[in-house]
Amino acid sequence: MVYQVYADGVGEWRWRLKADNGNVLADSGEGYAKKIDCYAGINKVKASSDAKVEET
Repeated sequence: MVYQVYADGVGEWRWRLKADNGNVLADSGEGYAKKIDCYAGINKVKASSDAKVEET
């Protein structure tokens, strides 16, 4: 898997998590004005490995 960081069409920074087969597993869901904030979003996802699974 790989996190890809890229600028979108309006110049905001976004990330997406891609599986080895190329499928997008997750994305930022929003654009960030600063690249450093985009990386902070990735780090929040990485740190959430102990998050619970909830059925609704």
